[in-house]
Amino acid sequence: MSGGVEWALHCCVVLTTSHTPVPAAKLAELHDVSSSYLAKQLQALARAGLIHSVQGKSGGYVLTRAPESITLLDVVRAVDGPGPTFVCTEIRQRGPFATPADACTTPCPVSRAMWAAEDAWHQALAAVTIADLARDVDATSGPEALVGIQAWLTGGA
Repeated sequence: MSGGVEWALHCCVVLTTSHTPVPAAKLAELHDVSSSYLAKQLQALARAGLIHSVQGKSGGYVLTRAPESITLLDVVRAVDGPGPTFVCTEIRQRGPFATPADACTTPCPVSRAMWAAEDAWHQALAAVTIADLARDVDATSGPEALVGIQAWLTGGA
């Protein structure tokens, strides 16, 4: 999983605090990250329909759906793509003790284990929403954390 996923998830949580568009530069400053790299993550989220870019002087990004309907899996797929993280290359068919291709009628134990792990990982990501993360921020950092971020974003802090 790329580092961009972490950045995108943090931005989605921050966007839950604002009723107005949040400029990409503000999001980058808030997280002390590269604005050009963050812009790529925001563009990926926008292409996936998770956020929307509002143009103009008061422009920025807003969530397109309720935070309860955006899962971590949605964000991971938006940033890293929908493809599998594990790709079997049939390594068992190589080398001095290669298994003949016609004998490889079922996936090998490595492939089966990796695909099962990936499936479990996807299920776990699909079970957590951006709203869940925002609630967890309140629980672990205090209810003033996101309120403080909201005030900072709007110039009130």
